[in-house]
Amino acid sequence: MEAATILQVLVLLIGFYMAWNIGANDVSNAMGTSVGSGALTLRKAVILAAVLEFCGAYFVGSNVSETMQRGLIDTDIFLTDPMMLILGMCAALFGTSIWLQIASYCGWPVSTTHAIVGAIIGFGAVVGGVEAVQWEEAGSILISWVLSPAISAVISYLMFSILQRKILFAINPEQATIKLFPLLTSIVIGTFTLSLIFNGLENLNFTLSFPQAILIALAAGAIAYLVTMLIIKRIQTPASYSTPPSRQLPQSVVSLEKAIKHLHRVQASTFDEAHTQVAAILSDVKTLSQKLRKETSFSERTSEYKSVENMFIVLQILSACFVAFAHGANDVANAIGPVAAVLDIIKNGAISDVAVIPPWLLAFGGIGIVIGLATWGWRVIETIGKKITELTPTRGFCAEFGAATTILLASKMGLPISTTHCLVGAVLGVGLARGMRALNLNMLKDIVLSWIITIPASAIMSILVFYLFKTIFAHFSG
Repeated sequence: MEAATILQVLVLLIGFYMAWNIGANDVSNAMGTSVGSGALTLRKAVILAAVLEFCGAYFVGSNVSETMQRGLIDTDIFLTDPMMLILGMCAALFGTSIWLQIASYCGWPVSTTHAIVGAIIGFGAVVGGVEAVQWEEAGSILISWVLSPAISAVISYLMFSILQRKILFAINPEQATIKLFPLLTSIVIGTFTLSLIFNGLENLNFTLSFPQAILIALAAGAIAYLVTMLIIKRIQTPASYSTPPSRQLPQSVVSLEKAIKHLHRVQASTFDEAHTQVAAILSDVKTLSQKLRKETSFSERTSEYKSVENMFIVLQILSACFVAFAHGANDVANAIGPVAAVLDIIKNGAISDVAVIPPWLLAFGGIGIVIGLATWGWRVIETIGKKITELTPTRGFCAEFGAATTILLASKMGLPISTTHCLVGAVLGVGLARGMRALNLNMLKDIVLSWIITIPASAIMSILVFYLFKTIFAHFSG
């Protein structure tokens, strides 16, 4: 078998392995909040994400890829020896894949883009020296580690705080939801339409001016508003409880129940007069709790909150679908772009500025992503959905919307950003809106640590694999 054929088979196998790992780690982010909140079962989430990821990758996936990701290294160093670039890109893909598989096994949501960047920096520095690396670009990526989760956290925090004030803490949450639901649907559809235009249609060489894109997004939002209004008018029912609304909020009952638990602890640790006084206070608080429970129709209101959460399931699933589709359209190039570059070099015997990605290769990458999601995606889905903070459909919706809005803003501002970091930051923001005690700080510490070591870990893996491939092919050539 000729060396060129061996290289082609090798790069396709490594590319598929990379796509599998993207599916196992990155794609899980899109559906993690939906599974964690109970909006979707794991099985349904995997099927839905698989369809949308593949459609995004195949129909809207990038058809042109730069030979080097983000211009991270100086390609002139490979002009005299294209074989080094081939082995280097194979090593970068394989090294990245190994790190992603380790992260997925541990349930760590890490950035595929940052991993491939670290891998390319690793072999680029080995082949061309430290001066061959474009450190300005690497520095901007490091800044995104802080920017992307911070911006997402702020947007999600504000979004959930507004929902708390306007809906969850309202005297009549169900009616408040019905009143605001058309507006929320309009904002979601308009925002995601704008995101799709900027991050998806541009891959089809279908360009629109900014005013045109805004008009299309506003039109989509207006249509969504009218359709939602018509649907609500058909299915609207009276409030789920018949007693007159109380001036007291049902949250007061929850707070009093927490106070009773704390008073029981105080009573158990006090003696004599202090014990007696705490007992008297405890009795008064219990009496007040029972009174407010009746006044606020607390048991009926609990079922009403379930109705509110059920309404938000639609918005959460919708937002998750958009994120999955956009991810397939944009991130398939992380696996297939370097593969296309290598195949182009093998075919032409020289390095090109761009490498055209054929449709079959997009489908090849899409299939790899889907298989990775279906086989190993549950690990990261569990981390995003259940191990950072407790999620409900309202919280999950705010997290998805915050992440998607951040990605849209960053793409228009030209900031390098990670979908993974955005979504983790968004979930963190929702948790913060409920207080620090709502967060699993140990899990957050593990996630941040995995982010910090992603670039150096991928670089080290890439360097080791590069020397391994170099040794093997040198022996093969000899």
